[in-house]
Amino acid sequence: MTHGVFRIPTPINEPVKSYAPGSAEKRTLKAELERMSRNEVEIPLIIGGKAVRTGRTERISMPHAHAHTLGRYHLAGPAEIAAAIEAAERARPQWEALSWESRAAIFLKAAELLAGPWRDRVNASTMLGQSKTVHQAEIDSACELIDFWRFNAHFAERLYGEQPISAPGTWNRLEHRPLDGFVFAVTPFNFTSIGGNLPTAPALMGNTVVWKPASTSVLSNWYLMELLREAGLPDGVINFIPGSGASIGDLVIADPRLGGVHFTGSTGVFNGIWSAVGANIARYGQYPRLVGETGGKDFVFAHPSADLEALCVALVRGAFEYQGQKCSAASRAYIPASLMQELKERMGAMLAELKQGDVRDFTNFTGAVIDQRSFNKQKSAIDGARASKDARVLFGGRCDSSQGWFVEPTVIEALDPRYETMCTELFGPVLTIHVYPDAQFEETLALASTSSAYALTGAIFSQDRGAIETATRALRFAAGNYYINDKPTGAIVGQQPFGGSRASGTNDKAGSILNLMRWVSPRAIKETFVPPLDWRYPFLQES
Repeated sequence: MTHGVFRIPTPINEPVKSYAPGSAEKRTLKAELERMSRNEVEIPLIIGGKAVRTGRTERISMPHAHAHTLGRYHLAGPAEIAAAIEAAERARPQWEALSWESRAAIFLKAAELLAGPWRDRVNASTMLGQSKTVHQAEIDSACELIDFWRFNAHFAERLYGEQPISAPGTWNRLEHRPLDGFVFAVTPFNFTSIGGNLPTAPALMGNTVVWKPASTSVLSNWYLMELLREAGLPDGVINFIPGSGASIGDLVIADPRLGGVHFTGSTGVFNGIWSAVGANIARYGQYPRLVGETGGKDFVFAHPSADLEALCVALVRGAFEYQGQKCSAASRAYIPASLMQELKERMGAMLAELKQGDVRDFTNFTGAVIDQRSFNKQKSAIDGARASKDARVLFGGRCDSSQGWFVEPTVIEALDPRYETMCTELFGPVLTIHVYPDAQFEETLALASTSSAYALTGAIFSQDRGAIETATRALRFAAGNYYINDKPTGAIVGQQPFGGSRASGTNDKAGSILNLMRWVSPRAIKETFVPPLDWRYPFLQES
């Protein structure tokens, strides 16, 4: 055994590649997109390090070309779910006994593999399977996940270094143990980086994991699983079980060895998980940790002093990048009447230039929404706005499912500030604007804070410092990530810890030390070097 106080390499955020014309990265990624488009894959479950094929499969298609099959993945059933839990439990003693530096080294190696030879594979699978443009894939499935793995190792070092003081003659220590049970990671389709972070953050801290990926991101998530195995992740530490969310979740949550749940997805599903944990509470060997990042109805609030060009760019990017399928996407905006006419003109000009289509064409700004269910939801909301007396469609609104699940970037004006699309999460390329009288700035701030159940992200645009301060106070609990003169998307690991409260989750801040704290169970150890040998205290004597 080597001895030393080791230090994690100082993390830096991974630079974003440009994929500019003639660049090496553009050439190799296009080649990988072509290769992956031609070759169908069969994706097994990975349980205890072994590939498991159940014979029950689902098709993987491209959202932007839904007739095109990328492969098939096997579905977990009750037997496989039980096997995954047992594999996690078998791996737990050896994994938690491994030095934290050795665990960290695996994820630091994974970061280097993703930054280098695996970058094209993970980016291409994200583009094809989740309909992300090259830029949206690069900042997500490459850069953000690399950042998670590098920064989490750094945060783990800091957390382990958190130690108490000691009185003379004693030595106090704090052991940051893993949880007393396995972790259930449930990951979403919209960020490959979240798919990689939710199982690995608890694993870094010595936990073993059962990972259920979203059905619409199995392709990219499987490549991540393969990458982790190449990086040296031991068998059984993370077990990969695609399948029906409800059927997997019910069985996993019923297991008395559940130590925690790491979740990103809809508020309704997380509420169901929380209820199931509550119903099973007497069965568990410990109180499970519940960490969830859920929905959002994220706002952009403009003061009359706002820089109009910056505001328009923030709305277009914040609302329509990745087809609005970000938890943080700008989906409602409050615009003063004095700015509305010019804003419509400028936004209209910007939207007229945006191209939508197959993400393999790098000139497209948006792709397709993830599946038919989402397409139907967006179309229904747009059709409802067209028919309503309380709203009108300003831009976009066309929906075409003939080749892919394409919903045009759409702007709705809500005459009623509590109109449905101002309050309800759509998770698509639909932005709803409410125009308020300039003189009612503070009243409208109160409306923005209270008209949605969510509190994930939000932004204020103003050149007036007093107005910024007023808005920041009024919107204090309306967003866990709050932006001043910037769009409400694009949190960077190590810079803007991400998460919100209210119906948006437990606000445990992915991309910071705060999240890792949830995956340890501290034990305080006191050692007395020379213990007392007389039970009597001085106060017992009168003289």
